[in-house]
Amino acid sequence: MTGRTIEELAVGDTAELTRSVTAETIREFVDATGDDNPLHSDPAFAATTRFGDVIAPGILTGGLISAVIGTRLPGPGTIYLSQNFRFLRPVRIGDTVTARVEVTEVLRERNRVCLRTICLNQAGEPVIEGEAWVMPSKVHIEYAEPARAGSGWSTVACVPAALAVQAMTFWTASGLTFARRMLELWEPRPLRP
Repeated sequence: MTGRTIEELAVGDTAELTRSVTAETIREFVDATGDDNPLHSDPAFAATTRFGDVIAPGILTGGLISAVIGTRLPGPGTIYLSQNFRFLRPVRIGDTVTARVEVTEVLRERNRVCLRTICLNQAGEPVIEGEAWVMPSKVHIEYAEPARAGSGWSTVACVPAALAVQAMTFWTASGLTFARRMLELWEPRPLRP
């Protein structure tokens, strides 16, 4: 994996990854997050809803966007500053989801990048759309992807959640110094509709 600096990014740059959603994917995500909504885990309950079947938690699908940002564009070393989502369609067991990000704005003087974010199902229909602001690493990073047992989503699905837990543990242990410094440096901008 290669982390790109602000100097290496341009409007129009894109990256994506594709994963299939399985019952195991959903179960592992529910177990990792504690999201015990029966809509995600109980076929009998889910059959009584407007969806008619179990659906993946929306943020599980959104986690694929995090994976693209953290591994491909801008890549390793990137810090997420904000993300908004519009959930457009349910993701079901058996769906194949492609998460894609596109650079829409580069603020070199502030080391900030705006990304259009989208997840599409196997039919090419958007399931999530949104926008993210990120801060790329200030140094070029080459990172060897760790070897993982198995294949497919199950080894990737919990990575964003695991990283969030590690970050929160670090911030708590360090007196939230890093998080406070990030907030001092980041000037919020209004979201575009």
